[in-house]
Amino acid sequence: MSKLNIDQKTIKLLLTDKHSDFLIPDYQRPYAWGEDECATLWDDLFSFAFPNDDCDAFASSADEYFLGPIVTFKNDAGQLEIIDGQQRLTTIMLLLRAFYDKFANMKDKQSVKVRESIAGCVWKTDEFDEPDMGALKIDSEVASDADKGEFLDILRHGSVEAGARSAYARNYAFFARKIADMASEWPTYIALLAARILNNVILLPIEAESQDTALRIFSTLNDRGLPLADADIFKSQFYKHFSAEGRKGEFVARWKRLEETANLIFKPTSGTPLDELFTRYMYYRRAKKGIRDTTTKSLRDFYSEGGYEILKQDATLDDLEALLDFWRRVDAQEGFSERVLRRLFVLSYAPNGMWAYLLSTWFLARRNEDGDLDDAELYGFLRYITGFIYAYSLERPGVNALRGPVYPALIDIVNGRDADFSGYLFDRETITGRFRSYQFTNQRRFTRSMLVWWAYSDPEQPLMDLDTTLEIEHIYARKRNEVHPLADRLNLEALGNKAMLEKRVNIRAADYQLADKRKYYEGYTNDKGTEVPGTAVRELVEISRRGDFTEADIEERTERIIAAFVDWLGELGLLRE
Repeated sequence: MSKLNIDQKTIKLLLTDKHSDFLIPDYQRPYAWGEDECATLWDDLFSFAFPNDDCDAFASSADEYFLGPIVTFKNDAGQLEIIDGQQRLTTIMLLLRAFYDKFANMKDKQSVKVRESIAGCVWKTDEFDEPDMGALKIDSEVASDADKGEFLDILRHGSVEAGARSAYARNYAFFARKIADMASEWPTYIALLAARILNNVILLPIEAESQDTALRIFSTLNDRGLPLADADIFKSQFYKHFSAEGRKGEFVARWKRLEETANLIFKPTSGTPLDELFTRYMYYRRAKKGIRDTTTKSLRDFYSEGGYEILKQDATLDDLEALLDFWRRVDAQEGFSERVLRRLFVLSYAPNGMWAYLLSTWFLARRNEDGDLDDAELYGFLRYITGFIYAYSLERPGVNALRGPVYPALIDIVNGRDADFSGYLFDRETITGRFRSYQFTNQRRFTRSMLVWWAYSDPEQPLMDLDTTLEIEHIYARKRNEVHPLADRLNLEALGNKAMLEKRVNIRAADYQLADKRKYYEGYTNDKGTEVPGTAVRELVEISRRGDFTEADIEERTERIIAAFVDWLGELGLLRE
């Protein structure tokens, strides 16, 4: 069982402890508190120290204000690396330094004594408890924080240079103003406020025996905050590697570009955008290692193997940059042929995300020196994995089921062979029967997958932007069914009665008869003379021009979609003969 040191302490007891030597490590995020958070903290502390604006209503021996936990672990250098509490501890240090500076010219006994206490919180002390003005109690190595030096300078010198605009400078200036205003209005109370903050504001330091334990504690305690992402830990390993080679500045610049681009492209349901990039890269590195085991390690466990060996290789950051640029081009729909972009659009609606891992591995294994792929090979690969993933997901839903066939295929790809799913071929009658019995409800992702695939089986279907919001449209509308119900009620939710339609059109066209929908599908000019565009889904425009869409049309279209997909599987070599 992991050992923990937990001991509730006042700010003064925590920071004046001779063993208190805090480090904000390189993998932490930059300081993010603004004036709003500082104003809230100031108001809360003032209300706590002077209840109902009454100095005498405070019970110094009993009243406590809990500020929160500080989760740390002791690193190899003996410093307490901060996992949780960076923002509040940084802010408290700025506040204390502002008090210290204010008390510099105050000679009353209380102010002098409080200033001495603050000195022991900000600076390390010698054996006679004299502060060493060159040795701060806190240091920052945050790799992506260009302003961390300004924070340390403020603590050392108590002043903000002209033109300084960092969050540290703004917040320090805010506290200095609030303290000055209070000193001018209630000069006898300013030392009292500082003393009550030092002696009655409580922190809960939690010292874990390792980084992993500290991270787990943080995830448990701080479900409202932003826990350190796996990518933050990986950043620290890169940072150490590049720093050892004298390339720290280069790394910081490259990482910043990586982070900014990933934030624009990836929208993962869990984890950060950079975590998503590392996940896609992990599948490539797994394949390079020849790993077929379907039990997938967590990101952190995978990359930490061998003391983060993968992250100490220069090629890794190069690969990540190339992979991210590839996905940037996919997202921007640039640098690929029209036919490839159409396949990529269909895959963006795939039943699960396994296609992205296959494609990431294919790119890294097959790219040329310019980072490009052969168009014909890529087009064939995208068609093949689309057919397999769609059909396999119908038979065995869920991304976990795909690991069995996909992991060996990834190994084939990195070894220069084609992805081969010949060991998982489908039976024509069985797959057709599954389609016919499948409930294509709107809530199922596979419903959208098939409707997008069907739309782009039309060679004339124009390419839409990836950010187009598509929703499921009932061609035979639900409102219409309430007045003229279908003979078979299941046909209302049948695949043949559904299509994908842009949300902007769907809102207007939802409850109309088919004849009334035509102008919305085709586009029209409104009463103000403004051209209102129609849908880009060609099939819907064609259907609306027929004049009606009946129950027989639903049934016929359902069978046509199913037959077309199964025949396509045959073309791809995914059906048993």
